[in-house]
Amino acid sequence: MTTTLHVDGMTCQNCVRHVRDAILGLPSVDYAKVDLDKAQAVVKWKTDDSAEEELLKALETAGYPSQILSESPSENTKSVGSGWIFNVILGGVVTVSLMLAEWCFGLGSQSWFCWTSFLLVLPVQIFCGARFYRGAWSQLKIGQSNMDTLVALGSSAAFLFSTYGLFFPSMVTHTYFMEAAAIITLISVGHWLESITSSHAAQAVRQLLTLAPATARRLNEDQTEVEVSVATLIPGNQVILRPGDRIPIDGIVSEGQSTVDESMLTGESIPIEKKSGSLLYTGTINTNGRLVCQVQAVGESTSLSQIIAVVERAQNSRADIQRLADRVSSIFVPIVVLCAVATLLAWGFGWNSWEKGIISAVAVLIVACPCAMGLATPAAIMAGANAGAKRGILIRDGIALEKTGKITAILFDKTGTLTEGKPQIQEPPLYLTDQRTVLRLVKAMAGPSRHPFSQALAAYADAAIPFVVENWKEESGSGVIGQVEGKTIRLGSLIWLKSGGVNTSQWTKETTGSLLGLADNEKLLAIFSLEDPLKANATLILDKLRNLNLDVYMVSGDQLIVAQRIGQSLGLQSDHIFGGIRPEGKVDIVKSLQVQGKRVAFVGDGINDAPALTQADLGIAVRLASDVAKESADIILLKAGLEAVPEALHLSRRTLLTIRQNLFWAFFYNIAAVPIAALGFASPILCAVAMGLSDLFLVGNSIRLLWWSNSR
Repeated sequence: MTTTLHVDGMTCQNCVRHVRDAILGLPSVDYAKVDLDKAQAVVKWKTDDSAEEELLKALETAGYPSQILSESPSENTKSVGSGWIFNVILGGVVTVSLMLAEWCFGLGSQSWFCWTSFLLVLPVQIFCGARFYRGAWSQLKIGQSNMDTLVALGSSAAFLFSTYGLFFPSMVTHTYFMEAAAIITLISVGHWLESITSSHAAQAVRQLLTLAPATARRLNEDQTEVEVSVATLIPGNQVILRPGDRIPIDGIVSEGQSTVDESMLTGESIPIEKKSGSLLYTGTINTNGRLVCQVQAVGESTSLSQIIAVVERAQNSRADIQRLADRVSSIFVPIVVLCAVATLLAWGFGWNSWEKGIISAVAVLIVACPCAMGLATPAAIMAGANAGAKRGILIRDGIALEKTGKITAILFDKTGTLTEGKPQIQEPPLYLTDQRTVLRLVKAMAGPSRHPFSQALAAYADAAIPFVVENWKEESGSGVIGQVEGKTIRLGSLIWLKSGGVNTSQWTKETTGSLLGLADNEKLLAIFSLEDPLKANATLILDKLRNLNLDVYMVSGDQLIVAQRIGQSLGLQSDHIFGGIRPEGKVDIVKSLQVQGKRVAFVGDGINDAPALTQADLGIAVRLASDVAKESADIILLKAGLEAVPEALHLSRRTLLTIRQNLFWAFFYNIAAVPIAALGFASPILCAVAMGLSDLFLVGNSIRLLWWSNSR
């Protein structure tokens, strides 16, 4: 359930952050999307029960009075930054005209020109300054202050002081109408440019939103085709996909063969082959064949919608590193106002120059920039999240970014992560009873399971006619068990069978594969050796991770001797390889490494990995990971290749570095700029330019992440 609001009082991205924080402060809110240009917020609730009254009260308390809109948010027909264009045009014309007159023609001392300046600047103060005055007033009503407070005070002080000089020219040697207009204009220009660059940083989500087609060709039961709205489709419907079609739903191929371009979701440039039984994802492109697809999910249930939700959640998140900036920001404006008052008094009483004191105080008010501290983290997180989304790397939130900077060890689950996840029969099976009976039992027991080993065995016994199984169930990490003709049949790891009293010593061959047995009560019927091939570049990727000063470990459910052979082929030390580990044991491995003082990243892909992903300091779920594993992970990799792991860590660390750079600049700028303005070394115009540039510097530094390359 969603609620759309019109939000008053927002003037910059820092205001957007405050609005978002106020909304997310409600426990019933899932996430919020705030649009500065449209002055709107879209709130998604965790349940169907909303708390709209509490929402309005929270925004009122934060100083941003809001109204609920009865309709869904309209399409944004305005250009980005259009909310500031009026200020930029009117203020720019007036400011530039006055600058030319004063600086080029020397008219500043003429009485008629002073009155002309007053008449020209008055509309700028009233109409262009209204946005700042409203923002300052809304904060003042709740006993708070923000950047609008500083702009309103600074511009008003310059304008009122100059107006005083019109009526008492002997008391004022120069009027500052140009400076009053320039303050509002230049800061409006800064906000306008900031909105454009920030919008550019958020482009990945907008691109994702355009990927889902609005219509689809439904195949009716009489084999006729009809074009319908995607919203009318339900799971089970059949959809026709022609070459070049963008796929409108998540589904499974029921007929046909083709290749599909999934680059817009995963970053993979090579099209993926699809045939009967293959999964299709919304927004990808069918390239060269006709497919019939059975609908599995539409709308918000599709993978594309879930990816968009993850990216938006990341953009809306905060990092712990931001807390210091938030604490400083909360007292920043009052401190700046006190500095301005101190500047005025020091110049007035110390150097007997009240006029210089007023202008220097105005400069102090204008040069200070609380926006810089507020933008430091969210701008970098937004750019980093979008850079990752374009590469098939989903970073869940700002906390996940911070975790990557502390990781010292990385633990891989072998199956489906270091391996292809497509095991095959490696050696001729050992049959200890009739082969036909074994294959019928294997087909019956392995068929219902989705585990890669079970699927491989089911495919091997595909031609067999399965027995009827009763009370079938799967024991996580061990195997499957059921009743066939009154007998207890188990198919699973030899360790599991041995724990049930089955003698498994009949297999004497050396193998690098995983051994699975079929047993009738305590009688062993057959043993199969399955090997899941390592991914082609696994060794190279692990070397890259070691070059990042990470200790690399591997955990596997295979027998220790098998796990050791595989791990050593990857260049792992023997004490970095864990074999014969049940799913719940993966958590214990993570804990044992943490006890040693290591910060552990766990990389896994299955539902059995969810506890370990949660226990780890950083959880990384790879492509095709189960939904539970994804929910437990901090970073989700949509790419098929293992190279996505170091790429994700590189990007996360780079984003964290950008946050630190931004915070350093924000603090350094304010610490240096305020004294310079107080001592009279910077005019209000120069201070307005500096303030705007400080924000642009932070946003610009952040959007560099959009062009980040992992080529190093």
